[in-house]
Amino acid sequence: MTRQRKAVTRALAGCQDFVSAQELYALLVSGDHAIGLTTVYRALRELEADGGVDVVRDEAGGRLYRLRPADGHRHYLMCRDCGRSRPVDSEVVEEWAGRIAADTGFTAVEHTVELTGVCAGCLPRTVGGRPSGDEGEELSCHWDRALGPRGPVHSCAS
Repeated sequence: MTRQRKAVTRALAGCQDFVSAQELYALLVSGDHAIGLTTVYRALRELEADGGVDVVRDEAGGRLYRLRPADGHRHYLMCRDCGRSRPVDSEVVEEWAGRIAADTGFTAVEHTVELTGVCAGCLPRTVGGRPSGDEGEELSCHWDRALGPRGPVHSCAS
């Protein structure tokens, strides 16, 4: 394993959610790592080929990466607003893919399942159809037109 691939793996291990290659590159460079964006992409491709990362696509079709847990491949439910992700029980999907492979005689069958939604933290709390705070006080929620790493930013001030 090269020094750069070790740095990419360590940086991914420190990320709670899926990240793009560009976000990972920015994180590495800000941490004083001498690494190029092409090298980050190469390391991610190698990690994917070796089964070391899980990969999902964002709404624009870009690839997002997360270090694969030691217990293997997982499927995730991802928030379309903030990018937060959580693993979901997907045994039924794995069994279905295995059954399809067996029934058709195909080998090395791969599958992609992506579930997206809006997490509770991104949904404005409402009372009577209006955003509100804990005790009926108004909560200021708005879309920030400036783009965050995954699109418009939803922000609620308490």
